[in-house]
Amino acid sequence: MRPERQHQIWRSEAGSRLWLSGLIAAMEHAERPDVRRQPVAPEILVELRAQLALTALVRSSQMSTLRH
Repeated sequence: MRPERQHQIWRSEAGSRLWLSGLIAAMEHAERPDVRRQPVAPEILVELRAQLALTALVRSSQMSTLRH
C-alpha cells in the first residue's frame, strides 16, 4: 500500500483503531523471547526508520496548522 493511502486510512477513527490494533499485535509478537533472540535484518531497520520518520512528518505538519 502506498504511504499516502496509509495516512488517509489511519486519519479516520476506524483507521486509527485498526492501525493501533496492528501495532499492539506487532509489539506482542516482538516481545516473545524466541522472536527477540533473532537478529533484525538491516533492510527492515531501514524501512522501519523511514516509516517512523514519515509518521512523525505527517503529525508535525498537522500540528503546525492548528490555531490556539
